[in-house]
Amino acid sequence: MIPEKLFQQLLVLGDAWRVKAVDYVEPQRKVVIRVEETPQLWASQTCPHCEAASVAGYDRAPERSWRHLNVCQLESEIACALPRGQCRKCRQVFTVRAPWEGRSRGLSQEFEAFALILMREMPVKKAGEILGETDHKLWRMLFAHVDAAWAELSWEDVVWVGADEMNRRKGHNYLTVFVDLEAKRVLLAVEGKDATVWERFAAELGRHNGHPKAITQVAIDMSPAYIKGVKENLGNATIVFDKFHVVSQVVEAVEAVRRNEARQDAQAREQLAKTCWLWRKNPEGWTDREARRWEQLEGKPLVTGLAYAMRLELQRAYTAPTAAQARRRFQEWCQWVQTEARDLASGLLEPMRKAAQMVERHLEGILAHWKQGLTTAFLEGLNSLFSATKRKARGYRSSEYQIAMLYFVAGKLEIPHY
Repeated sequence: MIPEKLFQQLLVLGDAWRVKAVDYVEPQRKVVIRVEETPQLWASQTCPHCEAASVAGYDRAPERSWRHLNVCQLESEIACALPRGQCRKCRQVFTVRAPWEGRSRGLSQEFEAFALILMREMPVKKAGEILGETDHKLWRMLFAHVDAAWAELSWEDVVWVGADEMNRRKGHNYLTVFVDLEAKRVLLAVEGKDATVWERFAAELGRHNGHPKAITQVAIDMSPAYIKGVKENLGNATIVFDKFHVVSQVVEAVEAVRRNEARQDAQAREQLAKTCWLWRKNPEGWTDREARRWEQLEGKPLVTGLAYAMRLELQRAYTAPTAAQARRRFQEWCQWVQTEARDLASGLLEPMRKAAQMVERHLEGILAHWKQGLTTAFLEGLNSLFSATKRKARGYRSSEYQIAMLYFVAGKLEIPHY
């Protein structure tokens, strides 16, 4: 089979186009596939201005090229002087769109599809090195696909929503990420973490066939701004404070106890040296070295050890089978923590006392987890997702890049979609 016929079949051009030549360019080690239209093209063309079927050839535009998939490890491109047609009805002249053209100028559909596969698995810059293209060009392609696919999403079945903040870079630069907890997909990411982000979410619901009143449950952290935003914009929603954020607050309280105890007591400072991660993990997550360290500390009169035991007891409260049993466990935990904090003259348990007060203030939202049956497992796993998208979008200061990558890797978009 001659090369022209082979590439005619590989490109699936049909009867309207034909491969007229395949050239190898020695200096660039590149294969150029030259394509032109056939007379059958005009039989199927309609005018893009008035949609009339009476179109005839007019002339050709200057030759353009599109990067295509490599051929035998050689860079390849499609070259074509696109024909221009004229409508006999409205007399408008237009350029025919190449059927192999992707969403980004200068790339073929097949090349874009392969590039998107790579970009899901690695940083964009690394994908560019493999493909021999600049990361800026790949980003433009990604934006084109994400914008088109995200605009077509339907949120009509969205009823359980989770929201969490994402630190975009060092400092106070945050994104708020909204997720569908049933479909396990990212819906929207916007800059900021105040109450107004919920106004933007409610507006986007309407644009995607959803409705604010259809949202029945919302899982958030205990941010007053988030609580205010939900109540003002999603009036029918029950607020659920997810387990991850409740436990995280108590973990930070244990860390505050450890730092304070190390500052106040020289002996405790020596015992607590290099144990930061020991107290942040559950016992089943300890390494062998950390387990041996715990054996050395067990029995020592450390307030940090008591705070750690309190944290583990709080986590056990989440194993309660019913809301009534969970309420009793949380109330008993709060009473225990506050009693121990009051009896300890040093005040080292003050961070734990504040954590217990936090649980008391938000107890109804914590118990909504049992009453409503909402699972926030996907929301709890978002932190690893956030870290992954930061790595893929590294080197860019604009939040637009990170938002696009969030939609791309976790939005369940239909990509590529031509």
